[in-house]
Amino acid sequence: MFSIILPTFNNLNYLKLCLKSIKKNSKYEHEIIIHINEGTDGTIEFLKDKNYKISYSEKNAGVCVAFNEAVKKSTRDYIILAHDDMYFCPNWDSVFADEIKEYHADKDFFISGTMVQPFESYLEFDCGKTLEDFDEEKLLKNVNQLKFEDFQGTHWQPSLVPKTTWDKAGGFSEEFSPGLGSDPDFNMKLWNMGVRLFKGLGKSRVYHFSSVSLRKKAWNNGAKIFLLKWGMSIKFFKKYYLKSDTPFKGPLTEPEKNLNYYFDLIKCKLAYVFHSILSKRNA
Repeated sequence: MFSIILPTFNNLNYLKLCLKSIKKNSKYEHEIIIHINEGTDGTIEFLKDKNYKISYSEKNAGVCVAFNEAVKKSTRDYIILAHDDMYFCPNWDSVFADEIKEYHADKDFFISGTMVQPFESYLEFDCGKTLEDFDEEKLLKNVNQLKFEDFQGTHWQPSLVPKTTWDKAGGFSEEFSPGLGSDPDFNMKLWNMGVRLFKGLGKSRVYHFSSVSLRKKAWNNGAKIFLLKWGMSIKFFKKYYLKSDTPFKGPLTEPEKNLNYYFDLIKCKLAYVFHSILSKRNA
């Protein structure tokens, strides 16, 4: 049904669990496309005879390149952007499928699932912080009993977007490589295209091991790149445009430009001037 895009960077054991969860807990058959960054931990050998599509970077190219290259191999109408340190919970795809039945194929939208994490954020439920202490039985027994409603904005991944929408936006912007800040940047590009349906589905869930891949190296300053590109901070965009993490009430409208809006916008502009001057000095 969907093309599931999975970047991986020398993270074989988590990737195995992720793939296992997709097979075990999906209602529909999906096309799985894996972008291997390096793969020096045995990932290449493990995937050699498996029924997955593969794209490859000899060096770690980050998630922006990984998503862009892998999506080129997609043959489905909808793509799912995800990560290799996610465990897909039961009914994740049927919730997505039921949602898109309400929309025509030619509509642009961005929908995400909900991340269940073992610390205070989003939907908190501790089933282990690492692969070694992961309690799969506890998760499967309880995850669908946890209450979490649909929300405005998104949790970024896992995210669902029509392939036509992805193509119109030109995929992820590679100036954000290896990847921090690329998700809100993609959402900003969609906003400027006129997309107004940004919705998080409370019942489509993945268990997330807290950015295992991100901890492997120093990443880019995505917040600064976003600010200099768009003239506002990620926090400002999420608060006033996406209205992130508020209850879902339908497609978004233009932000309410009240006193708080302009006060926070001025702070963004001052930060923009500061970083612009700093960047020129360091050029």
